[in-house]
Amino acid sequence: MRDVAIIGIGIMKWGELWEKSLRDIFVEASLNAIDDAGVDHIDSMYIGCMSSGLFVGQEHLGSLLADYLGVRPIPATRVESACASGGLALRQAFIEVASGMNDIVLAGGVEKMTDVGGNEATYALGTAGDQEYEGYHGITFPGLYSMIARAHMHKYGTTREQLAHVAVKNHKHGSMNPNAQFPFEVTVEQVINATMVADPLTILDCSPITDGAAAVIVCPYEMAKKISKKPVVKIIGTGHATDTIALHSRDDVTWLNATEKAGKMAYGMAGKKPDDIDVVEVHDCFTIAEICVLEALGFAERGKGGEMAESGMTSLGGEIPVNTSGGLKSKGHPVGATGIAQVHELVTQLRGDAGKRQVENARVGLSQNMGGTGGSSVIHILEAE
Repeated sequence: MRDVAIIGIGIMKWGELWEKSLRDIFVEASLNAIDDAGVDHIDSMYIGCMSSGLFVGQEHLGSLLADYLGVRPIPATRVESACASGGLALRQAFIEVASGMNDIVLAGGVEKMTDVGGNEATYALGTAGDQEYEGYHGITFPGLYSMIARAHMHKYGTTREQLAHVAVKNHKHGSMNPNAQFPFEVTVEQVINATMVADPLTILDCSPITDGAAAVIVCPYEMAKKISKKPVVKIIGTGHATDTIALHSRDDVTWLNATEKAGKMAYGMAGKKPDDIDVVEVHDCFTIAEICVLEALGFAERGKGGEMAESGMTSLGGEIPVNTSGGLKSKGHPVGATGIAQVHELVTQLRGDAGKRQVENARVGLSQNMGGTGGSSVIHILEAE
């Protein structure tokens, strides 16, 4: 198996992009990645997208986006794993390059979510849960994550203020990210007193509805060393695991089994442990999610993720900076693009190009992208040359 490196990254400003279509934003981010890589062609392409059929009425994205990017007739495959679609697209691109099937592969993610109303968006996102046993009874993702939060608070003593600290930290980081949807700071009091969505989660505990795309270019490591004009970032570990899609089927609703399993797989492949990681991007679709993910990945003891958030350890300048991009909370969450954008941020950090939000001496980064309430999870570990 060949070693694989990332030689190009691309993103665009995320938000409510009324004037741009799904194909427009994907092409914009992909051309930025191709330009950053300095390559004149790509051999293959994977597109992470959760629900283009429900959001914009468009399927068959492989053909559509290869055409509009101007790269047909290359093979182009749409990948879906709910909100983990982007991370899984990169994993598939990694496997293709590592296997020797192709050399230069684009992994992109895209979602256009604001062309439908709130009820339609809620329905589309709800398809990432168990439709027969959760959706049928009216439960939505804010409701599911509120139950996780309440269970965590009851079991471990996690406080409402600790949840709020996750949002405060991520918005502070996002205020330094020019591509973020909501680049402004918030306070603990504002988070707690914001409009209630599903007790105890307010609207400022929840990631937004977002239009956006991101892309990366991967190639063999030996090729990257020869052709890249920028610091080479190697993918040294990857992991993918699944769990029950329904929250009620799990032994412990506060524990993310798929994240734990995928993390162990990635750590083992990379030969790393949590203490070796310098910067982390995790799937903070809700504030409680970041707390649970950090526990499952071994950055915090079981039940101590809330204390970790409150302590400042996960802030810029802290022991292990988390979501320096602003995370899903501030940067935005176009569900199919999120996993790719996380890796975009890590490469930016490992190249030393993050500006005001730069983590000092960042050499190793980890991204964690998950679908639904953790029914699937994808991990990547990257290392700067």
